Amino acid sequence: MAKPTGFLEYARADAVKRPVPERLKDWYEIRLPHKQEEITRQAARCMNCGIPFCHSGVMLRGMASGCPVRNLIPEWNDLVYRGQWREAYLRLIRTNPFPEFTGRVCPAPCEGSCTEGCHMESVAISALEYEIIERAFREGWVKPLRAVSRKESVAVVGSGPAGLSAAHYLAGAGYGVTVIERGDRPGGLLTYGIPNMKLDKAVVERRVSLLRESGIEFLLNTEVGRDIGAAELLKGFDAVALCGGAGKARGLDIPGRDLSGVRYAVDFLSESTKSLLAGRPPREELNAQGCRVIILGGGDTGTDCAATALRQGCKSLTQFEIMPKPPARRDPAGNPWPEWPKILKTDYGQEEAAWLTGEDPRRYGISAKELIGDENGRVRSVRAAEVEWVKNDAGRLVPREIPGSEKLWEADLVLLAMGFLGPEDTLPDAFGLERDERSCVKAAYGSFKTSREKVFAAGDMRRGQSLVVWAIQEGKVMAREIDRFLSGGSLIRE
Repeated sequence: MAKPTGFLEYARADAVKRPVPERLKDWYEIRLPHKQEEITRQAARCMNCGIPFCHSGVMLRGMASGCPVRNLIPEWNDLVYRGQWREAYLRLIRTNPFPEFTGRVCPAPCEGSCTEGCHMESVAISALEYEIIERAFREGWVKPLRAVSRKESVAVVGSGPAGLSAAHYLAGAGYGVTVIERGDRPGGLLTYGIPNMKLDKAVVERRVSLLRESGIEFLLNTEVGRDIGAAELLKGFDAVALCGGAGKARGLDIPGRDLSGVRYAVDFLSESTKSLLAGRPPREELNAQGCRVIILGGGDTGTDCAATALRQGCKSLTQFEIMPKPPARRDPAGNPWPEWPKILKTDYGQEEAAWLTGEDPRRYGISAKELIGDENGRVRSVRAAEVEWVKNDAGRLVPREIPGSEKLWEADLVLLAMGFLGPEDTLPDAFGLERDERSCVKAAYGSFKTSREKVFAAGDMRRGQSLVVWAIQEGKVMAREIDRFLSGGSLIRE
């Protein structure tokens, strides 16, 4: 234990952010490092409690509880407290190949299951993880992989978090690895799905450069099933790992869906990053400048859309959430520890909007019914109504419109941020793979084997839309199974 009374002496200190007026003027990361003395205090709060649900990595009632990559959190907390930073880094990468990603974008289910969270504020685990890996990069401790080369080779399709994780571990085991990416840059959603102010693309490029130095080849602008066939990959590689993500965005079946100015959030975010990297304005149809923006969806993607629209100079911003407003505190009966706490959280996008307008942009318990356009076919308003959640005959909660609550909301740009339905069809169809009831590639967790010999699948393509940290974990464990498939055994540990 770092300090037996640390949790009593020190209050939790969340990640430090740049002031809102400053960060709204640019696209740089909003996060700042803690001061050394503060991060030592935060490490001191960890009790090494003996029941470390923080690194359990299990699903409770459909939500992650604990760290999916099984980070040995109390151990590196103790090492940070004692000033043994290099040892803390070595312990951290024992389970997590990319702490620089999870330390920035993971919602930290580890903190939701921290024992201290039963009665007080949980340990600031995410902040500690961020500090460890950034110090490791500054000190030059992060090195390319070195491994004895094997004759077998593996094709990894997709360079998002699952693909990069699989490539990392397979290269570490000595295999020749080629990552095939349809985009013009590696990273998948890390590059084009998460805004720069939350994950600077230089951070992604830093890691990709290390992977290249480790001998991993990246084949960009190449889509399997169109630019290169499945048969060619099966012939040219000893195994194929599919990590294509779940890119089929959830649509909206209401009148006016096809109006100009109604776009998927993923397209809006992708175009924003592409324009930023290219040093040009976003394309007009995906530019929020001067627009009255309505975002349909209240999750992380909706938050990212809000922050992006504000930086592009939108005229107004409103975010619809069909679910009721969450409580300020965890409900011990309906949402007990160590489940993920379903409580009200104000993320950076809402924080910035509130600073500009004086109010939270989110509207809870509201559902869009119709999108209304002008004579040119451009969206101009959203007809929406308030809903309440009631139990149907089967006992399931369903939304029911509140009579008389219908209202028109003006809008020039409507962004659909309602999640994803599963993988796009091109890649699974190219290999003729079996799909499950959600349209995801059928491959059992633990084996990751698809219905096709030599072909494995992991990440969102297999499990559906999920967290970056789950994708990293699946890529790691799939790499272990490919290693076993090719060599009969594996030193890759879960």
